[in-house]
Amino acid sequence: MTIVDFKAAQKWAKIPKDFQQQLLENVFCRNCGITRIVDYGIETDKFGIVLTGKCKKCDADVARVIED
Repeated sequence: MTIVDFKAAQKWAKIPKDFQQQLLENVFCRNCGITRIVDYGIETDKFGIVLTGKCKKCDADVARVIED
């Protein structure tokens, strides 16, 4: 994990670990469908936080929005 935004990292840390894992495992990739995000960074977004990283299966760019 790469921390891009401290405020976003604080919000991420407040999410229970088991739910964090569910979020990481449920990311859409345009090539593979549902996949796991790897090598991700965390940023603040107007809706909450965004994880941006790579698809575990094909290494394509993927993102996951986690609303407040």
